[in-house]
This record gives sequence, structure tokens and C-alpha cells, in this order.
Amino acid sequence: MKSVLCFGDSLTWGYQAPDGVRLPLEDRWPSVLQKALGSQAHVIAEGLNGRTTAFDDYTAPEDRNGSRILPTLLGTHAPLDLVIILLGSNDMKPQVAGDAFSSHCGMRRLIQQIRSHPYQEGYAVPDILIVAPPHICESADPFFASLFAGGIAESRKLGLLLSDLADETECNFFDASGVAKTTPLDGVHLDAENTRAIGQALEPVVRLILGL
Repeated sequence: MKSVLCFGDSLTWGYQAPDGVRLPLEDRWPSVLQKALGSQAHVIAEGLNGRTTAFDDYTAPEDRNGSRILPTLLGTHAPLDLVIILLGSNDMKPQVAGDAFSSHCGMRRLIQQIRSHPYQEGYAVPDILIVAPPHICESADPFFASLFAGGIAESRKLGLLLSDLADETECNFFDASGVAKTTPLDGVHLDAENTRAIGQALEPVVRLILGL
């Protein structure tokens, strides 16, 4: 059985606009992927609301810096065959990083950490699948519009930057903006249908990577 780590933010956790109620387990994309792969793989969901690639958010009650927690998770869930990274939306916040280029630099750091981690002897370095998040969209919600000010334009730049990074670092790549759209309720999150769509679309990609 293959082991797959899904490392992400609220899109992986299952945050549902407008009130933040968590999507049912069966609607979250890692669960959809698990169901599609069946007994051939163990899909591990590690999503945290507000998680960034490699940046601190001192306004948060948790440590949202992805690069700080990733080594712990690599050790916790070892051995792993694949790490799927769906991050970048929160990097668009002005108080975090505020632009797509910085986010792509953070993703580069995560790739370096996965490749250089001191895995237990006999454990191979897992494959990496970078998933570009769905684009941020217009929203009438004043809080989220301010929280992600400038994020609409920057989020549309991120896919190409991450695709180029994947080519450069020989990682796998998938652009979730092609299958899922954020809700205008807050401009950032996904409803159940769009969240499930990511899991469904990733199944053939993951099967190809893992040789299933």
C-alpha cells in the first residue's frame, strides 16, 4: 500500500464559507482521493486553516508556517511515497507575503525540505506533486476582501510560476484552478462540489505517479 501525505491549508482542512463550518469528511478532497484509490493507498490529510508555504503569520493562534511543521510531518508519517502540496492562497495576504513570486519561493523551500530530510535508513525520498490553488475571486465580504487585498491578480500569476518551478525541480504539477472555482461568498474558499472536484481530478494524476 502506498502512503500519500496531503499538505495544505483551509482548502485541505475543508473550510466552508461563509461561517467556517467544516465540510463533512466525505466531501474533503483527500477523502475523495482516498475513496477513489481504495485499498491501494493510504491518504493522510494534514490541512490547517491559514497555513502558508514558508511565512509567519503572527496574528494567528497556531503556527501557520508550513516550512516549520513539514519536517515533523515527514517524520510522523514516514515512510511516504508521495507528498501533495496544495498551498499558496494564504501567501497572498499582504501581512504574510502578498505576492505570487514570494509564494513560489516558499514552495521551493518546501521542495528542498522534502528532498533533504534525513529519512530513516531504507526509506526513499517521496515523490512531490505541487498543486496550484484555485484563483482568488471577487467577493462582497469586506473582511476577506481586505484580508486578501491584491490577491486576485497575484493568485492568477501563481500557477505559471509553480509550473515552471515543478519543471525546474523535476516535481509533478497540477493546476487546481482548471477544475475548481472559489466561492464569491468570501473569494477564497470552496464549496463541497468544488472541493470534491479536486480529489476526483487528482486520482489519475496520483495513479500515474505511484504506478497504480
